[in-house]
Amino acid sequence: MNSTGNHVLTSIEGGIARLTLHRPKALNALSLAMIRDISKALFAWRDDVAITHVLLRGAKWNKASEASEPFGAFCAGGDIRYFHEAVYSKPSDANYDEALNRDSLEAFFTEEYTLNHLVHHYPKPVIAFMDGVVMGGGMGLTQGASTRIVTERTKMAMPETAIGLFPDVGGGYFLSRCANSTVGVGEYLALTGQMLSGQEAVSMGLADVFVESKDLSMIWNDPMLVTPSKQSKQVIANLDLMQKHFAHATIQEIVQSLQLSDSDWAKAALAKLQKNSPLMLAVTLAQVRKARQMSLADDFCMERDMVFHSFAGTPNKHSDTVEGIRSLVIDKDHAPKWQPARIDDVTAAMVNAFFVSPWTADEHPLRNL
Repeated sequence: MNSTGNHVLTSIEGGIARLTLHRPKALNALSLAMIRDISKALFAWRDDVAITHVLLRGAKWNKASEASEPFGAFCAGGDIRYFHEAVYSKPSDANYDEALNRDSLEAFFTEEYTLNHLVHHYPKPVIAFMDGVVMGGGMGLTQGASTRIVTERTKMAMPETAIGLFPDVGGGYFLSRCANSTVGVGEYLALTGQMLSGQEAVSMGLADVFVESKDLSMIWNDPMLVTPSKQSKQVIANLDLMQKHFAHATIQEIVQSLQLSDSDWAKAALAKLQKNSPLMLAVTLAQVRKARQMSLADDFCMERDMVFHSFAGTPNKHSDTVEGIRSLVIDKDHAPKWQPARIDDVTAAMVNAFFVSPWTADEHPLRNL
């Protein structure tokens, strides 16, 4: 097995190219170096006529043995501690290959979205082993795969609103289209960050194949054993409630609808919303609604604009994204000071500002998608 860096391992055998995310202690969270290594491998394999399939997985850290194992959390997302350090340009981790600054932060998202787009349009079958935690950037890497495998250990979510961000990496596109594009479902998943099991992911259309984790090694060795066509989907639990409460036009109306319900499901959903950034809830709702009518490339361009605005105001101007990351992983006080603090104080102008591109069409970093 070859290493394209400390955290990305690759091998080629019998026409099968295999890539393992190997940062198990951090649940394979993505750094810019990893994104570049993954991209380099996929571009090389795309043009290699000898390669017929590409397989993706994440390694797991076994605390007891102090060693990595072949399958575990696929990827917990982007390295949000890195995001915070890049904003303030105060690197603390000597293992990073790049200087932590705003330029590297901009490069991170541009190159990540380009990689995600590549997977969606890859000319060869890509099989993603979505075992364990699959969140954020992990979803971005796998949702474009031709076969998405989940297990009884899968924990899938797009939880970005909890840190004052929005479900990026194409989240607007694939969440708005899950459950056959049923209005309210993608909105529910995007706004609450609700975690899905492997079976639930298949039912939602966010995965293709459910297998027992004990069978992953067998399929990794012989991907022809995977059979998506034989999968049966479970009924989506509480689908009617998602449609009832989360199809409303505004975040204020969604909250009011949940407040009027006595169901435990509605109370749980409301509790999640009340912890999140009011502004980014409204931005996320607009994102999902806009993306439902967009092409994949247009969605990535929109999200690239949005992420620019999510970080652009700091350090001289408040950013709910940076504040959310501070609260969750830096100070760990779990007491973010959102601005504005109340959903009723979010205005259309605040939301619309996130969808104004800071670049002309010719200058956009994703203009070549």
